[in-house]
Amino acid sequence: MNPFDSSGAFRNVAQNGELKRLAVRSGGVTIFFQGFGFAIQMVSTMVLARLLTPADFGVVTMVTTFSLLLSSFGLNGFTEAILQQSHLNRRLASNLFWINLAVGLCLTLGFAGCGGILARFFHDRHVARVAVGLALTIFISSASVLHLALLKRAMRFTAVSLNDILARALAVVLSIFLAWLGWGYWALVAGAIVLPFSQAIGAWFLCRWVPDLPKRGSGTIPLLKFATSVYLHFIVNYSARNLDNVLVGWRFQAQALGFYKKAYDLFVLPANNLLSPLGAVIVTTLSRLDQDRVQYRRYFLSGLSILAFAGMGIGADLTLIAKDLIRLFLGPGWETAGRIFAFFGPGIGVMLLYNTHGWIHLSIGKADRWFRWGVVEFLLTTLLFILGLRWGPEGVAVAWTASFWLLLLPAFWYAGRPIQLHLSSMVAVIWKYFIASLLAACATALIFGSMPNLLAAPGWEGALMRTLVATLLFVILYLGAVILLHRGVGPLQQVVQLLSGSFGWNGMSRPSPATRN
Repeated sequence: MNPFDSSGAFRNVAQNGELKRLAVRSGGVTIFFQGFGFAIQMVSTMVLARLLTPADFGVVTMVTTFSLLLSSFGLNGFTEAILQQSHLNRRLASNLFWINLAVGLCLTLGFAGCGGILARFFHDRHVARVAVGLALTIFISSASVLHLALLKRAMRFTAVSLNDILARALAVVLSIFLAWLGWGYWALVAGAIVLPFSQAIGAWFLCRWVPDLPKRGSGTIPLLKFATSVYLHFIVNYSARNLDNVLVGWRFQAQALGFYKKAYDLFVLPANNLLSPLGAVIVTTLSRLDQDRVQYRRYFLSGLSILAFAGMGIGADLTLIAKDLIRLFLGPGWETAGRIFAFFGPGIGVMLLYNTHGWIHLSIGKADRWFRWGVVEFLLTTLLFILGLRWGPEGVAVAWTASFWLLLLPAFWYAGRPIQLHLSSMVAVIWKYFIASLLAACATALIFGSMPNLLAAPGWEGALMRTLVATLLFVILYLGAVILLHRGVGPLQQVVQLLSGSFGWNGMSRPSPATRN
């Protein structure tokens, strides 16, 4: 793809009439590819957990907690700026590329030199060497930020998703092979380096754009301010969401952190596989509707309803099967992670909903408000972490769950104020799914409790049987509760219509009730 025409302007990919169709198709294809990503991650987790120790994962987590923050410079900031910018040209994109690359180089050198400080903080000599290796990921990531952002702006989400899947598969295969050879935590480090390297090669191949030399007078400063606000929010948000790793690693050392991190990874897995890829699609689409507030609200509320349907169901089900799920995926010796994950479960669905408030801020160009809200989130989450730390990793997991429940409604209220997107309208589309998931989970637990033979079944066979039976029972009860509370199958029809539009099945052109004029 060549993103710019002969005059240097960005090539528009869709008119307003085509935007909905292209957005729905892009969202569906993205979710489809994320299914492959989910499978790859599950295989990686299952195999590596049996080849490596919790301490290996813990040592790498101590370093990635900081390196991922630095490697996200540009990825969180310049990407949103490129997507939200109404008029983009080649000169502006070139300036952003060189700025991002220069900052990435400085951060790489600085982080490599700070390995000794991290080693002393965590009281683990291995941390210093891991930090030098993972510093490379910062510079490598910066080389592909602009190319990936241009592909997303052009709504080439199929290409972006496929590139990501191939890169992840390559990184996983390498990590598993090196772990089998006995490399220990270096297997994880090698995979972490190969992932952005492969993504960068693919991004440059897909986006056939060579940046020009930087020039003045191209509107760079306003865009930098927007990107800076986004990244400042990311810093605050990331700090809140990774302070737990720092506290657990510092207080309880690498092995406890390894158990906690695996439970946390499963906790955020639905968000990483639904929200992260869909975020670019949604922000790109809603940004085009900024001047049509009625249509904007319809699009957003329709998406929120579908996400609530999926998120509340997934969260409740994973809470029910938490311990057996860990036993299946991680194997013997990881039971502690299962106990921790059980406390994460009730926060999964509400976390998916909470994170959508950022789509509103970004799509209407209010990154400064997003940053200010991030400060509030950081302060509350930090306080809850400190309170929960006395009960160990389990207490920190409870703090995570509580933070999302406490922040959800205030975040929606604050984000919707500039466009008169009222809190009541958002609550109206999600509360029935919450009630349905709660009723279905309680009923499943009661029915399950009357099956003593199934509960006592040992080994992975028993874990698998309990997982399948509990999930099937919950799904039946949840769908029944949703239909009962909505007095019809409207929510299910909405999901079917979304899938039809996403993959070109029959009925693609029929609008859903939530988006009909």
